[in-house]
Amino acid sequence: MSATPLTPLETGPPSPLRRRVRTIMTAVFWSGAGLLLAVTLMGGEDAADDAHGRQAPPAVSAAPSASSSSDPAAGEPAPRASARKHLPRSEPTRLLIPGIGVDAPFIDLDIGSKGRLEPPPAHNTNLVGWYAKGVSPGERGTAIIAGHVDTPTSPAVFARLGELEEGDRFRVLRADGSKATFVVDETQSFAKDDFPNERVYADTPDAQVRLITCAGEYDHAVKDYTENLVVFAHLV
Repeated sequence: MSATPLTPLETGPPSPLRRRVRTIMTAVFWSGAGLLLAVTLMGGEDAADDAHGRQAPPAVSAAPSASSSSDPAAGEPAPRASARKHLPRSEPTRLLIPGIGVDAPFIDLDIGSKGRLEPPPAHNTNLVGWYAKGVSPGERGTAIIAGHVDTPTSPAVFARLGELEEGDRFRVLRADGSKATFVVDETQSFAKDDFPNERVYADTPDAQVRLITCAGEYDHAVKDYTENLVVFAHLV
């Protein structure tokens, strides 16, 4: 099995230079993106159409339920204890998830001419990408990290991503020398034709990360996987 394109964003969440503006623009952008982008991430074998690329699901404006906990007294979501934790912006350099054997460098991902997030090179199975015009891992907001589940010849960096469970931890090494440690809130697969855009891509008041790849059965007729796998995690 191989992998097809990943697509998150035309312009993505705004740059972190102005927090207020970014929050508003993120909601507006993701809502529009959901109408334009196909939900196809990390899977496929069509060499004629971004053969080994990936598509990320479109997205959003409301925060995922994993980012808050319920306050029975108030009857409304209460911010998690980590809600104020975040780091300054810094590019990620390496993703470390010892529990599933991931020790991979990062590559910047951008939007291509077809409005799709360009995937990491398919020939390198041990490489992850992040949407470089969006939030950096550890920075306040929702950072997007994507990786291939497989290639035409072998499993790839996120082949075991579905093994992560609530409470598992992983780290992102950053260019400023800091290490951002994240704890998994949940791991879920979603049908591509019913992807919860708002939940996955919402801007958040704390530092969160989404690890995304393909899952489900491989449909040879459309040359794509039937589901997207998303790991929700927050900075600790």
